[in-house]
Amino acid sequence: MAESKTNAMRLFDAAKTDYSIHTYDTEDGLIDGNSVAEKCGQDPAQVFKTLVTKGHSGEHYVFVIPVNAALDLKKAAKAVKEKSIEMIRQKELLPLTGYVHGGCSPFGMKKQFFTVFEETAQLFDTIMVSGGKIGCQIEADPEAMMALIGAENAVYADIVK
Repeated sequence: MAESKTNAMRLFDAAKTDYSIHTYDTEDGLIDGNSVAEKCGQDPAQVFKTLVTKGHSGEHYVFVIPVNAALDLKKAAKAVKEKSIEMIRQKELLPLTGYVHGGCSPFGMKKQFFTVFEETAQLFDTIMVSGGKIGCQIEADPEAMMALIGAENAVYADIVK
């Protein structure tokens, strides 16, 4: 049975970037990051969640951090040279990104926002991020992920508590 492609997968395909797909059961309702890591047989430090924020300037930013970590808003603001940042409201996510809560990928959003990956991503040969829908993860080399977003739009930084 063919898996339907998400915008994130199409972006990887178009760039001819190697990746693998991991799907997991969502019937039990457990889709928090640690559960996803367990269902995919991965170390939670290697499975990343996508957080969308808004800066004091009104600009939006994406932060990609390990599922078992919390975003440090002060460090995050410093990483994007903003006075302050805050999480967007859940109801704003779909209209802004094209993705639902729990299935938001840093790839293939309606618009490419400046993206900051937690610096620990560099420690792994591959990391996992949402594949663009609940129940689907993309695994790839973090450097390839950075290249896919583009050097002008992505950086590594210490952004967790």
